[in-house]
Amino acid sequence: MRKKWISMFLAASVAASLIAVVPASAATDLGHQTLTTNDGWAAATTGTTGGIKADSSHVFTVTNRAQLVTALGGDNSKNASNSTAKIINISGTINMNVDDNNKTLGLSNYADPAYDFNKYLAAYDPSVWGTSKVPSGTLESARVKSQKNQGARVQINVGPNTTIVGSGTNAKIVGGNLMVQNVDNVIIRNIEFQDAYDYFPQWDPTDGSSGNWNSQYDSITLKGATHVWIDHCTFDDGSHPDSQNGTYFGREYQHHDGTVDITNASDYVTVSYNYFHDHDKTTLLGGSDSATGDSGHLRVTFHHNYYQNIVQRAPRVRYGQVHIYNNYYEGSKSASSYSFSYAWGIGINSKIYAQNNVFNITGASTANLGSVFSGTQLYDTGSQLNGSNVTVSSAFGLSTSVGWTPSLYGTIDSTSNVKSNVTSSAGAGKIQ
Repeated sequence: MRKKWISMFLAASVAASLIAVVPASAATDLGHQTLTTNDGWAAATTGTTGGIKADSSHVFTVTNRAQLVTALGGDNSKNASNSTAKIINISGTINMNVDDNNKTLGLSNYADPAYDFNKYLAAYDPSVWGTSKVPSGTLESARVKSQKNQGARVQINVGPNTTIVGSGTNAKIVGGNLMVQNVDNVIIRNIEFQDAYDYFPQWDPTDGSSGNWNSQYDSITLKGATHVWIDHCTFDDGSHPDSQNGTYFGREYQHHDGTVDITNASDYVTVSYNYFHDHDKTTLLGGSDSATGDSGHLRVTFHHNYYQNIVQRAPRVRYGQVHIYNNYYEGSKSASSYSFSYAWGIGINSKIYAQNNVFNITGASTANLGSVFSGTQLYDTGSQLNGSNVTVSSAFGLSTSVGWTPSLYGTIDSTSNVKSNVTSSAGAGKIQ
C-alpha cells in the first residue's frame, strides 16, 4: 500500500511539474482582468475579455515552451482553433528556441542540408545575381526550408478567448513569435518579449534603392485578428542587437522584423502602456498598398506607449483608422545604433488621429516625426518636439480631415504630463 501511495504521489508531482493549475477564484489577479469600457478600439462592439470565462481547469502557470503549447490546447498546429476560454500565466523566462525536452536549438538544428550561407552570399551577390529580381533557386529554397524549420518552433499559435499574462515582474518570452491569426478576443499583458531572432534572413535586392535583408518573425503578429488588447509589455532585441551583425552587400544583416505587426484586416485593437526600445522596425499596420481588403478595418488605438531608441514604424499605417495619443518618444537622429528615422508612417488611405504626443529626439525636426508613404491626411494636435509645440501635418502639407473622430478613450493627459506618466508606468512589471 505504501509503495502504491508513493507511486501515485510521484506521478502527481511529475504532472504538476508539467503544468500547474491555478484556482480561478482569485478574481483580482491579472489573468482575470479585462479591458475596461472605452479603452480604445478593442473596447468596440463586444469588447475584449480574453479568457475571463475560463473554468479552474483552464487556468495555468507555465514555465517553458512545451507547457505553453499544452496550455494553449496541446498541438501548436491546431491551437489557433481552440476556442476554450483559458488564462495562462507566464512565470520566469520561456525560451522558444528549444525542443520538447527544453534543449536549446540553434542555426545548425534548423538549417536544411542544402543551406550554406557563404554559398548563398556568392550566388546572390548583386554583381552576380543582379538587382532586379528576388533570389530563387536551390539555395534560396534551402533558406526558406530552414526558416520554416525554425518557425515551427518559435511561432506559437494562440486561439480565441485567451489571456496570456506575465506572473510577477520578470516574465519573459525570448526568441518567440505569438501568432494571433483569424481569432477573436485575446489579451496579452505584462510580458517582456526579447529577441525574436530569425537565423535565416532573406536578401531582397528590390527592397528600396539599395536592397535589404529581411527577417520573418515579430514578437506578436496579428493577422485577421479582432478584439486584441496588448498592454504593459516590453519589446526589445535582447542580447542580439542587429548592430552586431555586420553588413553584407552594403546593408545591415538584419535578424529582426517587427515587435507588434497588425495586418490582414485585423480590427479592434488597443496597444497601451508598452515599452518599445532598442529596435528598428516597430509596428506595421497593413502589409501592402495592394491589400485593399484592409479598408474599413485596422482600427487600432495606441496610447501611453514609451518608444525609446527605435528607428521607425511607431506606427507605420496603411488604410486604418488609428488613434495615437499620449505616447512618449525618445532617441537621437545621430545615435550610433538605432538612429531615429521617423515615428508615424503615413501610408495609403491612412487615417491617423493623433493627440498630445511628446517627442524628445536629439537633432530632429518636425518633418522627421512622420514619413509620407502615399498618404494624404493626418490630424494631429498637441504634438511637442524637444519642448516646442509642433504640427506634423503642416510639415508635409497634409489635409487634417481624416473622416472620423475617436470616441473610445479614457482621459487624455495634458502634454506636460505625458513624459512622467508614460516613463513611470509603461512596460512589463509596471502594472499598478
